Amino acid sequence: MEPLGRKQNVVNVADLTRWNFTQLLADEEDKPEQENGTKSPFPWRSDLNSKLILWKGDIFALQVHAMVHPTNETINSKYAMTARLLQEAGPEMLSEINSTVRGFKTGDARLTKGHQLLARHVVHTVGPRFNAKYSTAAEGALFSCYRNVLQLANENSIKTIAFCPIHSSQRGYPIEQGAHIAIRTVRRFLEKFGPNFETIIFACKENEMMETYQRLMPLYFPRNWKEEEEAKEYLPSDIGNEDGEPVIAERKIRIVDKPTFAAFKNLGREFDETVDLNKEFRSPDGPAVGCHEFAVMKEDIDKQRLCTLQAKPSSEQLEKDRARLYDRFLLRAKQEDLTDIAQLQCIYQSGVDRHGRPVIVFIGRNLPANCIDMERMLLYVIQMMDPVADNHYTVVYLHSLTTADNLPATSFMKYAYNILHDKYKKNLSSFYIVHPNIWFKISTWFFTTFTASEIKHKVHHLHGTEYLYAYINTDQFDVPQWIFEYDVKVNGPRYYAPPEDTIDEL
Repeated sequence: MEPLGRKQNVVNVADLTRWNFTQLLADEEDKPEQENGTKSPFPWRSDLNSKLILWKGDIFALQVHAMVHPTNETINSKYAMTARLLQEAGPEMLSEINSTVRGFKTGDARLTKGHQLLARHVVHTVGPRFNAKYSTAAEGALFSCYRNVLQLANENSIKTIAFCPIHSSQRGYPIEQGAHIAIRTVRRFLEKFGPNFETIIFACKENEMMETYQRLMPLYFPRNWKEEEEAKEYLPSDIGNEDGEPVIAERKIRIVDKPTFAAFKNLGREFDETVDLNKEFRSPDGPAVGCHEFAVMKEDIDKQRLCTLQAKPSSEQLEKDRARLYDRFLLRAKQEDLTDIAQLQCIYQSGVDRHGRPVIVFIGRNLPANCIDMERMLLYVIQMMDPVADNHYTVVYLHSLTTADNLPATSFMKYAYNILHDKYKKNLSSFYIVHPNIWFKISTWFFTTFTASEIKHKVHHLHGTEYLYAYINTDQFDVPQWIFEYDVKVNGPRYYAPPEDTIDEL
């Protein structure tokens, strides 16, 4: 029997397999000689691999010096992990957060005690929201999260630290892009401060996240020379700077140390040596004006990028990229087990409308947006609606008794809308929103005006379920009983009035 007060299911770091033992080492003698210019930017280093652990499980079960806690700027219980942290760490954690963690911004990291947790310390950090238009800013912020967490751990002599993914799909961050930055930043930090750490753990709770890390880890932490050679072909074009930070070529400063003419160097003269420039330029062997890169006039880089983005081939390429991205999501939707999402009953097909078009029902209250992986929710939407969207269809969204906890972030809605195939927008006949409140009407107007203008004229607001029967037969409309009870409560047992389909009257 376990002693009273002792936590169960505790995972000791010493029992976990180190990264360098997850694959047999290749024979060093068989390693071929590298040609000039082909050296890997992330060479095989067994000393770094021995400090790394990739583990699938609950980060709260790890007995470590510090665990990483991704959260939002206010550190409230809106996020499932934050709610659990505050519950398991006890009231002392909330008191310390309120007293010491102030002015928390995206990319920052703050250290508190672990209190009743297994970890002695907790490093809190705010991960970025992802927007495709500002992906560069999101990448830089995510790098800052990992870098600041590691820097804080190094300054406080924390030897063992466990990371769960800071790049949250709840904030719309693509899993693979975030994993590249996470692994790369840890690699570069260990190259400089490796002796100060004993163990760094990547703790992945979800299968998809674990599979992504297993696939990308060998690129930055090859376990033998064969993996090192193979990794060079699969590394992304941007592997960051010496710290792993994403590099933006346009922001590089185009100034060299002591810009001098090449001809002067050939003459063996120092920069501070007195030179008669008039004589040098008149000389047939002297330097030509503007021969040095520093003196070469270059067109505005931002203008070049703008012209490139506005060019027709770029827009066609964008459409191709979107189609490929949707195909990848569709493939994942067909392969993954999404029964847990289906059991929520927040989206399903319910008969046909009066024109024989399939009706898709969304129930807002059944969507725990802050407690589930919204990317998996998007996969389920694609899995169910892809065959339906090949022809005309109707959507009914019931906003009845929906709260802020049931609403996905606006950034995620934009992300999802941009991923969905054009056939979803083209074949959508009508989108009926039932029981909207004033704020949801305003939000819908902004979204359909600035993001989804293609479907704005198809969106209609209805104040009761009775209005739907003009478009859908009663025997084809299957929704929970509590929605009809709510309908009677807000509208009365008998009502009918022309539906209000716009918010122009606001």
